[in-house]
Amino acid sequence: MEHFFTIQGEGVHSGTAAYFIRLAGCDVGCHWCDVKDSWDATIHPVMEIEDIVEHAKESGAPIAVITGGEPTMHNLAELTKQLKKAGMDVHIETSGSSPLTGTFDWICLSPKKRKPPLKEAYAKADELKVVIYNKDDFAWAEKNAAHVSKKCELLLQPEWGKSLKMMPMIVDYVKKHPCWQVSLQTHKYMNIP
Repeated sequence: MEHFFTIQGEGVHSGTAAYFIRLAGCDVGCHWCDVKDSWDATIHPVMEIEDIVEHAKESGAPIAVITGGEPTMHNLAELTKQLKKAGMDVHIETSGSSPLTGTFDWICLSPKKRKPPLKEAYAKADELKVVIYNKDDFAWAEKNAAHVSKKCELLLQPEWGKSLKMMPMIVDYVKKHPCWQVSLQTHKYMNIP
């Protein structure tokens, strides 16, 4: 769908320079998604992997973040191989709803109720980032946290449109459950992509 050099705005690596590769196509379809344009892969031009990697390499970014849509709908083996060969760390942000292909330095699993993660996704997650849209999402977060490894970072992130309402609940929850951390969409505060 698009590719650009920016600052990672969410999760453990928030604040880090990163080259984003947003792949089109999504079969999850969250009603609060902030990139609904990514859902239909047929409306976006197809790019050669070599061209994507060349743009990423030229940016000078130390990290390439593959996101979507739902990036695991694509076979990512060749893309990640070439990004690694170009000297970049490769991260992915996924719902984990399709099989993971490729080689990654960091896997951010952001589970969605509409199409939950595959069992195999939990074992590979370095970061579990759960979007909090309403108070029922805390139980969803704990359900998912029960399946990840002990080394996995646990983050709760307010859905942007509900952040003012949900933030006090998230703060209270993290204070009572300090294994969790708060994640913010800092790129929206900075007004950058």
